[in-house]
Amino acid sequence: MRGLRAHYHLLPDQDEDQPIDCTEPDSEGQLGWEGAPVTPPAPEEPCRLVLSTPSSILQDREIEEPWSLLYCTARDGFSLRTLYRCTNQLSSPALLLIRDTEAQVFGAFSTSPIHVSKCFYGTGETFLFSFSPELKVFRWTGRNSFFLKGDVDLLMVGGGSGKFGLWLDGDLHHGGSCPCETFNNESLSPRGEFCVQDLELWGLD
Repeated sequence: MRGLRAHYHLLPDQDEDQPIDCTEPDSEGQLGWEGAPVTPPAPEEPCRLVLSTPSSILQDREIEEPWSLLYCTARDGFSLRTLYRCTNQLSSPALLLIRDTEAQVFGAFSTSPIHVSKCFYGTGETFLFSFSPELKVFRWTGRNSFFLKGDVDLLMVGGGSGKFGLWLDGDLHHGGSCPCETFNNESLSPRGEFCVQDLELWGLD
């Protein structure tokens, strides 16, 4: 969706000394500088989308209503099960944002809420996107309907010929991206497989 701009909570900047290898997140209650307790982040405020051009996908209601942060690894920990629990009452579109350990930002938009399923679900309005560094959007090609599918061990977006446009493991530490028939996308991450630095899931109130 060319020209899409969104006011959303920015993922914290990556530490220049952060290794590329995946690492476990810090434990809760970790002490900060000189032993002082780490101050918890302030509650997130809802955000609103700002479109520079009209959208053929988002309806006026979806644009005008505030989007809320349903799940984020910084607040809720790294767990696909927790992500599902945070969205089990959701009946609105979902915006998935990921930043890997190489500071690449990408994700997916779905008009269907993300949930556990035995079969693929979703609509042709689902798409993948990346900032590399400019926004690139990969829309449905019509070649198949492999939009989303997930269980407690794996979340997949897009597919075909054994390859997924985007996938995440059950711990939300590892993922990958390959060109797929559903979206005819480029690999969203430079290395194909990646380690998650931060992940956020947004939904409508």
